[in-house]
Amino acid sequence: MATGILCSRLVGLVRDRVFAHYFGASDAADAFRAAFRIPNILQNLFGEGVLSASFIPVYARLRAEERHEEASQLAEAVFALLVLVTAVLAAVGVLATPWLIDAIAPGFHGDKRLLTIKLVQILFPGAAVLVLSAWCLGILNSHRKFLLSYSAPVVWNLAMIATLIWGGRHHTQMRLAVLLAMGSVVGSVLQFVVQLPAVLKFLWPLRLHLNFGGLHVATVTKNFFPVFLSRGVVQISAYVDSWLGSFLGTGAVAALAYAQTLYTLPVSLFGMAVSAAELPAMSSALGTQEEIAGALRGRLKAGLAQIAFFVIPSAVGFVILGDVIVATIYHTGHFGEADVLFVWAVLAGSSVGLLASTSGRLYSSAFYALRDTRTPLNFAVLRVALTLGLGYVFALPLPRMLGIDQRWGTAGLTMSAGIAGWVEFLLLRRAMNRRIGAVPSEASRVMRLWLVAILCAAAGYGIKQVLPFHRPLLVGPCVLIPYAALYLGLTQWMGIGNARMMKRLLGRRG
Repeated sequence: MATGILCSRLVGLVRDRVFAHYFGASDAADAFRAAFRIPNILQNLFGEGVLSASFIPVYARLRAEERHEEASQLAEAVFALLVLVTAVLAAVGVLATPWLIDAIAPGFHGDKRLLTIKLVQILFPGAAVLVLSAWCLGILNSHRKFLLSYSAPVVWNLAMIATLIWGGRHHTQMRLAVLLAMGSVVGSVLQFVVQLPAVLKFLWPLRLHLNFGGLHVATVTKNFFPVFLSRGVVQISAYVDSWLGSFLGTGAVAALAYAQTLYTLPVSLFGMAVSAAELPAMSSALGTQEEIAGALRGRLKAGLAQIAFFVIPSAVGFVILGDVIVATIYHTGHFGEADVLFVWAVLAGSSVGLLASTSGRLYSSAFYALRDTRTPLNFAVLRVALTLGLGYVFALPLPRMLGIDQRWGTAGLTMSAGIAGWVEFLLLRRAMNRRIGAVPSEASRVMRLWLVAILCAAAGYGIKQVLPFHRPLLVGPCVLIPYAALYLGLTQWMGIGNARMMKRLLGRRG
């Protein structure tokens, strides 16, 4: 799974670098990033996260109990429901786009607003197809087939890269943004199509039928709505970011998106990968209540240890070496040094809650495995409420109080989300400990990981000082590779590393 996500994210970084080359932090970049968020809400609400929490536990349990025919009927019914619902919502979204723009980006005016409307109307059908792609992912994950489903977005990214390279030399930024939206829709279809043959091996022949009355469909639907609401309140947070960002000047919305691509890399590689891999296994746990609780405690302990080992150096790197990371990926074409510093600040703000958000995903998966979708919903609502209040203060009044440029409030948006993420994580952990017993703490190991990461990042910072920063493709590898090598070496030497993962990297059997 991590391999598939890594491939997808690396190609996504290439896509964003090409995007930065042609768009920089311009009005067209803001328009495309804002437009992409609106149909993306449809994908996030009905896509991977919701399906994983509501569909996989039921489907995986049926398979664990060897009720394969019922599992197939459930998968077919869920697919038919998704086709119907997403088609209707995509059509409504296209028609309602002008009103959506007024709600999500009221700070956009004139040509910038008109471009955003056009882009949203193009992107909505592609988002609907990506929801069906997420259904494929749910089927394949339940059958423990992870590589294809998590590497499938590579073709979507490649379609967008090809569009940028083909059209970037001959079209204005406004026209190129329209072409890129079309390329995104083509890529969405390709992402679904490449997974379909593997899915049909498990569900052939695929029969589409709307079965609202089936017991298992009713269970999925019952689980779906709390998770849907949970994802919905998270989308409110993303909506508020865009809404506030539209008032923070040219480049603010684009900077949020550039930073998001980077900080979601460890979230996806480690938080999402571990959580998604554990969900089918935790959902398949059988036995007495105490046996199931013991299995969950063991998986939570191992998963949290894995997440901390990789996420902690990511967070430290974003703060201390974030300018090197941003410059290596984005410093090209229209993306200059001032843009590097701006995105670095936004990225550093996001690192505040990086460990909490990734660890919280694993706890949420444990609740979903126990068929409890309401507890994560309650805490998600609280997190979003905190994000709203803190985000407003950090983004708008605080920069004026400090006498700095208003657009630096963009970093305050990501910082506020991080603080709220810690509150949610602590609440999830406390509730789960009450449910299954205390998960063994590794606070000492975590503190040592933080210390090692900071010392190694300081060494990387020293290397940066003696290198020409205007050559980011040289500086990046010279700083980041030693940082990673030092961290891996020191943690292994101190006995706090991930020995199992290191053996895999070295090609040895554990």
